[in-house]
Amino acid sequence: MNSNIEKLRGSVEPLKQEIINHKLYSVIENIGDIRTFMQHHVYAVWDFMSLLKSLQYNLTCTTIPWFPKGDAETRYLINEIVTGEESDVDPNGKRMSHFELYMQAMEQCGASTEPIKQFITTLQESSNLLPAFEASGLPSTVRDFVTFTFHVIATDQPHLQAAVFCFGREDLIPEMFHSIVNDISEGTPENISLFQYYLKRHIEMDGGLHSELALQMVAKLCGDNEEYWQQAEAVVKAALQFRINLWNGVYDAIVARKN
Repeated sequence: MNSNIEKLRGSVEPLKQEIINHKLYSVIENIGDIRTFMQHHVYAVWDFMSLLKSLQYNLTCTTIPWFPKGDAETRYLINEIVTGEESDVDPNGKRMSHFELYMQAMEQCGASTEPIKQFITTLQESSNLLPAFEASGLPSTVRDFVTFTFHVIATDQPHLQAAVFCFGREDLIPEMFHSIVNDISEGTPENISLFQYYLKRHIEMDGGLHSELALQMVAKLCGDNEEYWQQAEAVVKAALQFRINLWNGVYDAIVARKN
């Protein structure tokens, strides 16, 4: 493994462990708690796709006429991940994105999808996050998380986007989702089967091929540029802190619902 990758991993490990061992998982006890979690988390599922597509836009040619762009190995890495995330299979083998699968899981368990639908509809009309936030009435922790993701996208710097994508998402998700799966694996009703499938699918994909591809992509984009590695470390730490803040918000919402 690239020594710079290992150094970055070590630097952000305390924040990663804080997420993996967050108190949120201990309060997810019933279907109502899962609904609350999903109604917050769905925005992270959605903006993950936007971050992914920003990388594909910057690292491959997505315009007409087509011309070779960048390094072919990097093009392969991002296109392979896009294929899995944008057109995976549901339990019946039907092709769909992970966001669409998550929305189906929300509907199956009775979580409200109206806010996220309103958010997307407003954003399609205005191309501006602020009115979309206001129309859907998002909690501040969700707004801050999504805003940061789009700040990273707006940098138009592939090495920063790849670092957040890798260490703030792909390399984090398997262990984070293991914590959730372990807490809901016993005594759960049938109407969260799609949610469980989504979690386990991400553990399989992100814990294997996708995580390795993302690590390779960061290594290639940062290369031997020490400044790039320092920038990557700073932006990953910020991304992980926003995840912690998001989880704090979900925890508070679940506890408030119980009281």
